[in-house]
Amino acid sequence: MYTDAAQAVGKIPVNVKKLAVDLLSIAGHKLYAPIGIGALYVRRGTALAPVIRGAGQEYGLRPGTENVPYIVGLGVACELAGAKLAVESGRQQELRDQLWGLLYENIAGLKLVWTNAARLPNTLNLCFPGVRVNAVLAGAPEVAASTGSACHAGDEKASAVLLAMGIPPAIALGAVRLSLGRSTTRSDIVAVTAILHRAYERIKPRPSQSRRS
Repeated sequence: MYTDAAQAVGKIPVNVKKLAVDLLSIAGHKLYAPIGIGALYVRRGTALAPVIRGAGQEYGLRPGTENVPYIVGLGVACELAGAKLAVESGRQQELRDQLWGLLYENIAGLKLVWTNAARLPNTLNLCFPGVRVNAVLAGAPEVAASTGSACHAGDEKASAVLLAMGIPPAIALGAVRLSLGRSTTRSDIVAVTAILHRAYERIKPRPSQSRRS
């Protein structure tokens, strides 16, 4: 069994034995390693076919000179993430919950995606009511946020994942993922709330006013 742990590693405990996986991939930039380095855990005895044939690097699975500085960078990033995991996870979760609370207080009808599900401590996925979230973000250039995965950047279609979860298309089009990091502070949370609230107020649906007879 394979699992993509790019978002999880460095944010929550990840144990391949407890997960009972045969393959597990890591994206280095998700835990502050250099962009362009990753790792694949392969359980002993799991058979893999070479990506490219013709050389002996990476046990003959992926020929080419290894990027040693980036590999070292990934190792150091993992060590730092492991040392900070418990404290940083709790800190970011507290800030995430504060962000949701402030946004919910200021934006009527705001919805949290899958309230009862287990979530990463640093991630907040919510839906702005009655609008396409790209329009909200266009009015909030100070905020770097994601409406979906990087491989679908610029795509204004509703997320297939959210639709599969049973979220109506009109609501899913208002979905955005807000992610916190090690440098995020309480003042950042307050600032982002004000910026997003202001951007939403500019474009939110207005109740139609009846004409005077």
